[in-house]
Amino acid sequence: MKIVFGCDPNAQEFKEHLMAYVKELGHEVEDYGSEDPIYANTAIKVAEAVAAKKFDRGIIVCGTGIGVSIAANKVKGAYAACIHDVYQAQRACLSNNANIITMGSQVIGTKLAECMVKEYLSCTFDPNGRSKDKVQRIVDYENE
Repeated sequence: MKIVFGCDPNAQEFKEHLMAYVKELGHEVEDYGSEDPIYANTAIKVAEAVAAKKFDRGIIVCGTGIGVSIAANKVKGAYAACIHDVYQAQRACLSNNANIITMGSQVIGTKLAECMVKEYLSCTFDPNGRSKDKVQRIVDYENE
């Protein structure tokens, strides 16, 4: 898979650690930066690239993961889930078809983050599964 990363300046080291880990898992990685102190700019840039299908998925980090999640979710076609545990990482994909995950470098340790990323990237949404109508309602509302 092709994975795009972004973060705010405070999460640079955390993001670099995760990027190296994702490369070890065998995925292609691209970095959309971390220099902009306005985290929304980076989150939007990542979300636009994922929504345009330039990348299969995105991972964005800031201090808590909340701000970048809110910003990314403003982009049509971007579905960002702010995750804090492995089960949420799994369900972000399986139940919600999230194409982006966000997390906080100040609230999650690197080993937990690795487990969450690995779980998220190992899952594939089933478009005929039990969550299809729930996810479709989100897409329909976005398109209204």
